[in-house]
Amino acid sequence: MREWAETHGGQPAAVKRTHRGGDVGIIRIMFPEAPNSEHDALEAISWEEFFEEFEARDLALLYDEDSLFSKIIGRDTAAKRKGGDNHAHR
Repeated sequence: MREWAETHGGQPAAVKRTHRGGDVGIIRIMFPEAPNSEHDALEAISWEEFFEEFEARDLALLYDEDSLFSKIIGRDTAAKRKGGDNHAHR
């Protein structure tokens, strides 16, 4: 995941309005060079902080190998989608 993100210019981030004190808040991968990226609403964090939150919340990353598309979802949702439920979300 980190290799894919960094290859595409991505870096770990938290949504500013949810990043307070010791709480990382909502995590994202931001792409500062992408013209449509909402990086003004994001704050850079370390990969360590990102992965701690990623594991604590039992998350998964959907991404396209050839583009900047990525979406962080719950692992339960990822399992449902893998099983054919394309409308599952969390």
